[in-house]
Amino acid sequence: MKLSVTDSLYRKQLKSNIPLYVLLLPAIILLLVFSYIPMVGLVIAFKDYSPATGIFGSPWVGLKHFSQFFSSYQFWPTIQNTLKISLYSLAVGFPLPIVLAILCNQIRVEKFKKVFQVTTYLPHFISTMVMCGMIILFLSPNNGMIANVFKLVGFKMPALLSTPKYFAGVYAWSDVWQHIGWDSIIYLAALSAIDPTYYEAAMVDGASRFQRIRHIDLPMILPTAMILLILRAGSLLNIGFEKVFLLQNPLNLAGSEIISTYVYKVRLINFQYSYSTAIGLFNTVINVAILLFVNWMSKRITRTGLF
Repeated sequence: MKLSVTDSLYRKQLKSNIPLYVLLLPAIILLLVFSYIPMVGLVIAFKDYSPATGIFGSPWVGLKHFSQFFSSYQFWPTIQNTLKISLYSLAVGFPLPIVLAILCNQIRVEKFKKVFQVTTYLPHFISTMVMCGMIILFLSPNNGMIANVFKLVGFKMPALLSTPKYFAGVYAWSDVWQHIGWDSIIYLAALSAIDPTYYEAAMVDGASRFQRIRHIDLPMILPTAMILLILRAGSLLNIGFEKVFLLQNPLNLAGSEIISTYVYKVRLINFQYSYSTAIGLFNTVINVAILLFVNWMSKRITRTGLF
């Protein structure tokens, strides 16, 4: 049987790319072993799992654990806290790196530009444990650095980490301070890829610096911004567990108990494996639904999407 021209070219390309597929193989194996095979454990959410009987030996209970979570007194508080912190972080953490990248791109003195970039990047490399320790020290209402500054001008600093309503703001703004420089790198890369002839033409036409930013910079980085927005929206309910848990205390628990910390306490402290897996699966399904919706909206509005 003779092969068609298309099949022949396909086999030829496949054969020539064998070394690349071999290099890709370890990554595929790691992805399967650590990401896809463990998904078998999701069946625990539909069973009364016991380590003694194993996953497949435990009795099937269907949606019992999902119903238990939906009717739990912790359901609405954890959902509300998670959404509040996530949306707050998204509202301040998404546009500010774009602003920083545009400002940095406008700096013409090369040495100052490098110092500015390094200064804004450095906090990203501080570990979460150290960062939380710094936040607690800075925001201490009695001996904290900011409290001492307030005392100099005759004001008393509120106990931010002891008041539930302030927790989302503390989390979001400290996150911005730590990651704004790092998050701006990809926007700086997009800005550096803009054809200089656009700026030259705009300057010839008499466009001001603000007009060049508005009509050249922002439209050119919009596709990049939309992709990053979709990715952030897809993890809307996945707030960093470590930072929230380390800043959590009995006084702010009403505003800091989120899905990930609740799952940790239910699973590793109370040993309710099936219940915690059901909560985690619910969280994942909601994130996937949000990702698909935002991607669909982005493709309709800007014609840019992940898929």
